[in-house]
Amino acid sequence: VLVGFCTLAAPVRAEDLKPETVEAFDHYVQLTEAQIDAQLARHEPYLWIEGLPQGRRADAEAQLRAGEVVIERLETLNSTDHGKPISVENGMIHHWIGTVFIPGATLAQTLALEEDYDHHQDFFRPDVMRSKILRHDGNDFTLELRLYKKKVITTVLDTEHEVHYTFVDSTHAWSRSRTTRIQEVDNAGEKDERLQPAGHDRGFLWRMNTYWRFEEKDGGTYVECQSVSLTRDIPTGLGWLIGPYVTSVPRESLTFTLATTRSAVLKGITTRTAE
Repeated sequence: VLVGFCTLAAPVRAEDLKPETVEAFDHYVQLTEAQIDAQLARHEPYLWIEGLPQGRRADAEAQLRAGEVVIERLETLNSTDHGKPISVENGMIHHWIGTVFIPGATLAQTLALEEDYDHHQDFFRPDVMRSKILRHDGNDFTLELRLYKKKVITTVLDTEHEVHYTFVDSTHAWSRSRTTRIQEVDNAGEKDERLQPAGHDRGFLWRMNTYWRFEEKDGGTYVECQSVSLTRDIPTGLGWLIGPYVTSVPRESLTFTLATTRSAVLKGITTRTAE
């Protein structure tokens, strides 16, 4: 027990992001985006839940109507290697998709909140501690987010993201976001705060891409997000310490983001109605 507490108190050793790990993630993303592009080209089904088997779809729609987040783990297989899983040396890929339904919300109201990145620090606390638009040109955004997560281990990350929106028609839109910089912050908010070098930290988030779809129908707007992230693998003997963080945080973060999006849009609608 004493050894366990000593290990918990000690910082997790920094890990270098290796070129072969990045190459595997980039390959995974390339295959995933090819699938997404093919789905968008077909137009139908537009949302992930619409392609579920009938029984599973009915359950999912009931959950959405009850205000819940419907979420499921995905895995893109290697189509060039007989459908085998994509091996990631020294890393782990986390691939999730989730959906919420926002009753009474229009597509325009939903996107207004999504694009209000300067105020994401207000909407998405505590996960987002700070948010700022660095550049905005039409449907393209470059933004900076300071992310926070505590689950056994506390982590603060300074990140930059590139986001592009595409408007299909008056009721359909989609967007894609990818991180261009992730640096872990030591002693966040203190006088001796400092950034770790990118790719040389504890490895709790090395890459993150998100793929959003929005559809206005059924008296509201559906919001779908597919998240693909890269973290370190779990060192032998530290599964009890790092395992819960690495494996559960991607799902929890996506669930929180979608649930909070729903709440924030509904709150905005209520506030405007009251005024």
